[in-house]
Amino acid sequence: MFKNQGKCKKNQVNYSSSKFSYLLLFTWLLLFGTLTTQAQDTLKKPKIGLVLSGGGAKGLAHIGVLKVIDSLGIKIDYIGGTSMGAIVGGLYASGYTGQQLDSIFKTVNIDDLVQDNVPRKSKLLFNKKNDDVYALSLPFRNFKLETPNAFSKGLYNFNFLSQVTYHTRNIRDFKKLPIPFFCMATDIETGEQVVLDKGILPQALVASGSIPSLFYPIELEGRLLVDGGVTNNYPVEKLRELGADIVIGVDVQDALKTRSELQGVTTIFGQISNFNTQGQMENKRKLTDIYIKPEIKGFSVLSFNDGKKIINNGESAAKDFLAELQALQTPNYSKPKLNATKDSIFIGNIGFTDLKKYTRAYILGKLRFKPNSKISFKEFQNGIQNLNGTQNFSSVKYQFNDKDIFINLRENKINTYLKFSLHYDGLYKSGGLLNITHKKLFSKNDMVSFDFILGDNFRYDFNYLIDNGYYFSFGVSSTLNKFNKNVNTAFSIQNFLNNSSFDKINLDYSSLTNRVFIQTIFLRKYLIGSGIEFQNLKLESDNLPDTNSVIENSNYLSLFGFLNHDTFDNKYFPSKGWYFKGLFNYYFNSSDYTNQFDEMSIGKADMGIAFQPIKKLSVIIENEGGFKIGHSSLPYLDFVLGGYGFKDTNNIHSLYGYDYLSVSGNSFVKATGTLDYEFYKKNHVNFTYNASIVGNFIFNSTKTWLNKPSLTGFALGYGLETLIGPIELKYSWSPETHNDYFWVNVGFVF
Repeated sequence: MFKNQGKCKKNQVNYSSSKFSYLLLFTWLLLFGTLTTQAQDTLKKPKIGLVLSGGGAKGLAHIGVLKVIDSLGIKIDYIGGTSMGAIVGGLYASGYTGQQLDSIFKTVNIDDLVQDNVPRKSKLLFNKKNDDVYALSLPFRNFKLETPNAFSKGLYNFNFLSQVTYHTRNIRDFKKLPIPFFCMATDIETGEQVVLDKGILPQALVASGSIPSLFYPIELEGRLLVDGGVTNNYPVEKLRELGADIVIGVDVQDALKTRSELQGVTTIFGQISNFNTQGQMENKRKLTDIYIKPEIKGFSVLSFNDGKKIINNGESAAKDFLAELQALQTPNYSKPKLNATKDSIFIGNIGFTDLKKYTRAYILGKLRFKPNSKISFKEFQNGIQNLNGTQNFSSVKYQFNDKDIFINLRENKINTYLKFSLHYDGLYKSGGLLNITHKKLFSKNDMVSFDFILGDNFRYDFNYLIDNGYYFSFGVSSTLNKFNKNVNTAFSIQNFLNNSSFDKINLDYSSLTNRVFIQTIFLRKYLIGSGIEFQNLKLESDNLPDTNSVIENSNYLSLFGFLNHDTFDNKYFPSKGWYFKGLFNYYFNSSDYTNQFDEMSIGKADMGIAFQPIKKLSVIIENEGGFKIGHSSLPYLDFVLGGYGFKDTNNIHSLYGYDYLSVSGNSFVKATGTLDYEFYKKNHVNFTYNASIVGNFIFNSTKTWLNKPSLTGFALGYGLETLIGPIELKYSWSPETHNDYFWVNVGFVF
């Protein structure tokens, strides 16, 4: 019995010892866990925030700072920015590296950025006339001149940002970007600062950078927003609220200028806007751990052409804080590069705002792409820009929803425009143009335009169009062209001079052309149409040898068809693109004043291409041709060539080396080659050679029209692009006649 009791006691001792050991182990583990947690808390990486101020082009210095941050392997946890700081910061937060941003912003075009240029190639033919003819356009509303809210709608910015942020199209919470992000804007109605951390990223970036008076306000969530720099140009306190432990700040704001530095309206406006922001900066600097101030003196908000130097200044400023920045390195961290944005996108469904004045067909016709189609970004943006170029919408914004797109349109309340232009050439002489354009006169999608031209020769051009986009559009036009010129061969005038002492007669030429037509868009690119034409053609002279002063006074009826396409980036000094113009008339009836009319057809085509083999040097190659089918001996619709700088009228065309209206025939072919060098911005010097064959029925034999050209000419010229159009000086010479001519042309051609 005692043995058993001893054994029990021994077991009790062992059990107590084991219990003590477990208790000791638990206590040690608890203590170790507490110490480990404390050590982890001690070693925990601090959250790093980055704040980027506004400053327009000066904000490109942010890119230089980001390149240094990337090179050091610093992981940014939060980004906040305003205006240009918002744009650079938002793109960095979306995944781009500093080096990628450097490459992206090299493509920014300052003219397009500020002027909101709609590329000429993206416009339909009717809309190109605004670029090619009118020097000044004034909007009217209720018979009162309407002043715009700003200089630019900012569509170039929005298109640019929408493309480079396409990979974020399904993100609506900016905290879910690769780096959590916010930006600042200002409510223009209340003056309140607005934090933008949700929504459509490119819309938020554009709103944050919408400089008052330069860019239109942006409407988001019912608020009308402008540049965040008006109220908070350096939102460091918002970054701290997010949880940033350490803040790197980059400030590209101007200091307040002295009296001697306040030169010009822009500097004074900038000074006023800086009063508020500079007054806040003392407290904001205290909230910034590493405060980087790049050298931006001498640069303005529009100094994008100095972008390379500004970026380099940003790098230099960041390297001044190399030791402080190196302390924030994350071991083995390197910001991954974002894959390049695809050049093509698939457009699924297309939705847009309910419109009162325009139909769906009209919108799709202007966009020139249809639902469920794959197109390039350039084609997409051209369509958006063309829609904007109609001037029918005060705001054009869009958002991608995966593969679908929704376009937010705000209809323009302005329907009436007065437009003006001036021109001088050697054929029509001086002319002043007054145009009135009114939209939605009788129905949706319609527009009426009337050019009234006063000067040495009275003229007009009337157009009415119901534009139904991809569906058939209906139009009516009426054009009166008149000029006075001494001639000796054109229109068979030589027959009147055979028995006289005159070598030329003073000719009054008048052509009144009325058309009714339908047209549509073919293959999303080409404007094709047909209709019926009534033309009155009158030629007379007061110094004919006989008493009858009227040479021709007939009415003509014809059916016509046309095909047009034009992607020239500039009508007068193109550097890229191509065009084609084709017209065919079947003349089936005439009042026949001269008893020479028989049914006949006249066809003509004009095509050209422009390209730049090297920067600033453009090569333009053009070919023209025309022919008559039929046995009519009527000479008054013949092709007449000579001179330069005027608007083509009927079959009257230019030809270097020959005087106006000096060569004629019922068929012709002409080739022209031009080298144009832009030696200084908007200043051009060019050299042109043209060769032509003109005669009667030259296409009846290949030996004739493929023979050596009988007419050649050279031209050396200078051209200047101005607000009223090109100013050109041309010296022209022909080796066949040894005649030379000096021509001056001023303003847009009309």
